[in-house]
Amino acid sequence: PISVGTGRVSRGQESCVAVACADWTPLSGSIVVNRLVQVGGKEAGNTSKQQISNNISVEVGVWPGSSDPVSYSVPGFLAPAAHSSFPPVQTLREEPLLLAELKPGRPHQFDWKSSCETWSVAFSPDGSWFAWSQGHCIVKLIPWPLEEHFIPKGFEAKSRSSKNDPKGRGSPKEKTLDCGQIVWGLAFSPWPSPPSRKLWARHHPQGPDVSCLILATGLNDGQIKIWEVQTGLLLLNLSGHQDVVRDLSFTPSGSLILVSASRDKTLRIWDLNKHGKQIQVLSGHLQWVYCCSISPDCSMLCSAAGEKSVFLWSMRSYTLIRKLEGHQSSVVSCDFSPDSALLVTASYDTSVIMWDPYTGERLRSLRHAQLDPAMDDSDVHMSSLRSVCFSPEGLYLATVADDRLLRIWALELKAPIAFAPMTNGLCCTFFPHGGVIATGTRDGHVQFWTAPRVLSSLKHLCRKALRSFLTTYQVLALPIPKKMKEFLTYRTF
Repeated sequence: PISVGTGRVSRGQESCVAVACADWTPLSGSIVVNRLVQVGGKEAGNTSKQQISNNISVEVGVWPGSSDPVSYSVPGFLAPAAHSSFPPVQTLREEPLLLAELKPGRPHQFDWKSSCETWSVAFSPDGSWFAWSQGHCIVKLIPWPLEEHFIPKGFEAKSRSSKNDPKGRGSPKEKTLDCGQIVWGLAFSPWPSPPSRKLWARHHPQGPDVSCLILATGLNDGQIKIWEVQTGLLLLNLSGHQDVVRDLSFTPSGSLILVSASRDKTLRIWDLNKHGKQIQVLSGHLQWVYCCSISPDCSMLCSAAGEKSVFLWSMRSYTLIRKLEGHQSSVVSCDFSPDSALLVTASYDTSVIMWDPYTGERLRSLRHAQLDPAMDDSDVHMSSLRSVCFSPEGLYLATVADDRLLRIWALELKAPIAFAPMTNGLCCTFFPHGGVIATGTRDGHVQFWTAPRVLSSLKHLCRKALRSFLTTYQVLALPIPKKMKEFLTYRTF
């Protein structure tokens, strides 16, 4: 059994603290609580198994010393993903398990050749699709969860239902997109709601239907192609960059604002509501721009490049807010926490730095190799970072480095809590509802790993809710104790 969490049980006007346990936490379906361990410091009475949905109180036991039923609410229980199908890591210290590995169906003579790399992998925001740049100009779109034949024995794959296909056209089918150029960046976005769709339909009568997703692909020749996921239809071709489009990021709000980062040292802002019009060019980087990320509250844009610095831009005025200095080599990956309160950046200098994006303060460094003056460039290169990403609940990080390891970190610790061996890793991303990490490799493969799946504490959920709309400066101005301010600003955990 694993601990589900601490909450309160009640009987009439009485209430006290309780701790609950469950057999395990599945990735699909409801959590099953099989007993209350303690109620107010006393042994709990008999319980029956009950299913608990998000923050719903149900009768799961009896008050100590009586036969009266009590209700238990799991604080902050995150509703399991409808599209997940794998068992999770059941303890934080358990190593990630390899669930499945996908390999491109190409002739063997193309393996390990130039342009076979998987530079980017992405899940759609709702978790219903997975995109994989499998090399040689091809992007594979795969409905999630994976088909049964992809899943190793011992893992049950949940079948898809008609809810994924409201028009009754059958289950979603795997799609292959031939982009004509090497694909470096991928980004999903939901299709806009009316009235903007009506305007688009006048110019694109064969465009996407009401409930669909679009996928942006950043290409080797500087172009960006926009695809409709359900049909594989090419909708737009955006031109403007003069070199490789290395990364892409849509606004999480679904407003169809797209940011692209390129080796031409610029970022460009595109408005797909205006048929892909380029509305801004952001300049200032002195070397290749490797990555870009928009904060979940859509207020900030982070970009990182080869000159060791990280730029933060305003998404309202498209002006530079500040530069973050601290890395000793090229910065190649960045990501915001789900509440926009933290920013992490990964560099070839073997470190991940956690920042407060509002103040520019460096909060923590996570080293993948201890730098020594005697180390030469080849030693450092062996531990160079390739990718970093936040887990959906904001409690963990995943990193991929050249030392052939996938690492999982807890925010409050300076050492990884779990490792998994992987060869030639290039990128990683979490499933939107947690429990699974996808990684891409230099040989064009994709691997799916188990990830920590725990219930967030009530403290963290409160912090996450507050930080979703309060900046660091606003928190510091609150009339609350210093220790609470330190917790809310992630100075303590």
